[in-house]
Amino acid sequence: MQTVLETLRSPRRLTTEILAGLVTSLALIPEVVSFAVIAGVDPKVALYTSCIMAMTIAFVGGRPAMVSAAAGATALVIAPLVASHGLDYLIAAVWLAGAVQILLAVAGVAKLMRFIPRSVMIGFVNALAILIFTAQLRHLFDVPWAVYPLVAAGIAMIVFIPKLTTAVPAALIAIVVLTGIVVLFGLDVPDVADQGDLPSGFPTWMIPDVPLTVETLRIVAPYAVGLALVGLMESLMTAKLVDDLTDSHSDKTREAWGQGVANWAGALFGGMGGCAMIGQTMINVKEGRARTRISTFLAGLFLLVLCVTIGEVVGAIPMAALVAVMLVIAVTTLDWHSISPRTLKLMPLSETLVMAVTVVVTLLTDNLAIGVVSGVLTAMVAFARRVAHMTRIHTADADGVRTYRVSGELFWASSNDLVYQFDYANDPDRIVIDLTDAEVWDASTVATFDSVLHKYAERGKSAEIVGLDGASLRRLEQLSGKLDVS
Repeated sequence: MQTVLETLRSPRRLTTEILAGLVTSLALIPEVVSFAVIAGVDPKVALYTSCIMAMTIAFVGGRPAMVSAAAGATALVIAPLVASHGLDYLIAAVWLAGAVQILLAVAGVAKLMRFIPRSVMIGFVNALAILIFTAQLRHLFDVPWAVYPLVAAGIAMIVFIPKLTTAVPAALIAIVVLTGIVVLFGLDVPDVADQGDLPSGFPTWMIPDVPLTVETLRIVAPYAVGLALVGLMESLMTAKLVDDLTDSHSDKTREAWGQGVANWAGALFGGMGGCAMIGQTMINVKEGRARTRISTFLAGLFLLVLCVTIGEVVGAIPMAALVAVMLVIAVTTLDWHSISPRTLKLMPLSETLVMAVTVVVTLLTDNLAIGVVSGVLTAMVAFARRVAHMTRIHTADADGVRTYRVSGELFWASSNDLVYQFDYANDPDRIVIDLTDAEVWDASTVATFDSVLHKYAERGKSAEIVGLDGASLRRLEQLSGKLDVS
């Protein structure tokens, strides 16, 4: 992973980071403004949030080149609070959400990322690509005819220019060229200015005017927790995605508390809260080839400077140019290999189901975090079901003793039916349950064996468990006889 210091010493690498930050900042504007509409706040609030969060996360975040700003998922969470109680309560909720994220980071929530299966990650990527694509469709319907050749020209430039040169991001060239064409020929097409008013001054401090009471906490706490969880989920998943794209590792714990600090910083200036911006991060990393914190910081700085100083110029950028950029990002982000007929034929059905659930739930809720949680839960159920069916029981008789040899992983899913595998009425007076090839994982399994021993005892028969060692034996000795099996 290239460091900031190494980048500053390399003019070529630094230029790449600067240009990546510039094109990312331009792509942020229409997205952020649309999220402000969803949240029910002034577009300036969302833009200020994005500026401050991007510049802050560049210092405190754990994933270089990832961009955090006012995001769609967080906008959906806070919209009801804004509608019912206004901006001051929103800022209070963002403050509390930042605190929750920092506490969760200290508690080690980032370590839970190891439990997200590959199939969920693929579903996350594919759902992301579909959401980016569908988000552009509103800019392609009921628009002047000139929009379509502009979008087509933009896509062509982004695809073919890298074959000629990579000195300047193709997305930036497309934006500049299409803006020049629109201005030169006076084309009447939707532009950035049509999406909402841009800021005309720098952000100022804002302390929320809310009473410090238990009632205020009751109002903002549910939204703060939702904001914190959704923001962390999307940020950590995006960080993992960037790790894979750049073949580098990031500090997920630092990213978790960094999101909290960034939300605090945004709230100081009346921000609406946010998290990692997945589409813009892809622009920064894939199209801009950025790899350091410099691009993230400059994306926030450029966004602020462009809006405040040359807002009219930025407002003249045709939406067709930005739509072209996002469409290419959507197509290149989708994991086409994962949905090819050959892959689907070879892939276990449970893996395909997990990926499909992640995608479908995400699209239905328009929330990547909910989709990921649904995918993980589906994966857990599929795994438990698969492991449960790996338990086997074999019997052997010798010298008036019947031995039940149990093999496999014994936990709640595999041991619940175990109690019915013994022939209590017809077994001889002595029974041995051999667990040499088994592992006891939970209290449910211990309770099951207690029940088995109890059923034999009721019939005056002797049953014993043998073959356990290590943690399984300790678990059995610690819990056996102490669980209610009546």
